[in-house]
Amino acid sequence: MSNIILIGPVGTGKSTLADILSQQLGRPRCCVDDVRWKFYEELGYSKDKERVIRSNFGFEGVYKYWKPFEAHAVVRIVQEYKDHVIDFGGGHSVYEDPTLFSIIEHVLQDEKNIFLILPSQDQAESLRILNERESLDINTHFVEHESNYILAKHIIYTKDKTPHESAEEIISLVC
Repeated sequence: MSNIILIGPVGTGKSTLADILSQQLGRPRCCVDDVRWKFYEELGYSKDKERVIRSNFGFEGVYKYWKPFEAHAVVRIVQEYKDHVIDFGGGHSVYEDPTLFSIIEHVLQDEKNIFLILPSQDQAESLRILNERESLDINTHFVEHESNYILAKHIIYTKDKTPHESAEEIISLVC
């Protein structure tokens, strides 16, 4: 057995699907957003430094500050959590730095069940749907960036499906 990993932009329903999959498959769930801070701290993450960066450079600066910590967290989570349903935070599968992305590709290369969750095949429609749920500028980057598409072994489009129907689709594809 291997992990079931859910990736994708903020607000696509990864957490909801992870809950359903965990219950239906009897597997434990790991929500990356819940455990990431302990792994960030292993690399020396500092809330004080983040506050300074946020005040000087806004969210864009914080996003850049987080990236090495996010990569480290993904590596550690894959090492530590086996046979889990793992739902990534929106940014944990998107890397602009080729070195960080290479690390993520390497650590995930043997994971057969990586599902990119998107509302629609059409990126503009996905963004419209996501913005109706919660308007976040960063989601444009997450929907358009190639990282998610490269990492995903399967893409699940959720528009016009209930979360349970999407979960059943995932279950039917699990290796």
